[in-house]
Amino acid sequence: MDRLTPDRRSRLMSRIRSKDTKPEVEVRSTLHRMGYRNVLHKRGLPGTPDLVFPARRKVLFVHGCYWHGHTCKYGKAQSKSNVEFWHKKMDANRRRDRRNARKLRAAGWSVATVWECQVKQGKWLDRIVLFLEG
Repeated sequence: MDRLTPDRRSRLMSRIRSKDTKPEVEVRSTLHRMGYRNVLHKRGLPGTPDLVFPARRKVLFVHGCYWHGHTCKYGKAQSKSNVEFWHKKMDANRRRDRRNARKLRAAGWSVATVWECQVKQGKWLDRIVLFLEG
């Protein structure tokens, strides 16, 4: 059972951002300091990738573990209210993510994802540098 009223829960959830999240800002500022220049939230591409590196034909998504159903402890957290709605939403998010990645690859883009938990643990940079340089 939810400890907040439906109105307060709705207000709280509506304030969660989809752009400029802490993990996203950390990833892009670190890469920028390293000299990697990118375009943010390119609308013409499937899924509106968080970071686009046009000269390299590479895109990077920075996903929140809960919202995109990652297999870590944050992504496995279960909602205690409106369970059916959230289960369907997370499944739809995962399907949409896979579909967008397929479309991007078909259009000649390389795609990588950085998860919120990887940013928190500092376990993303080496992999993404290899991705960008490869």
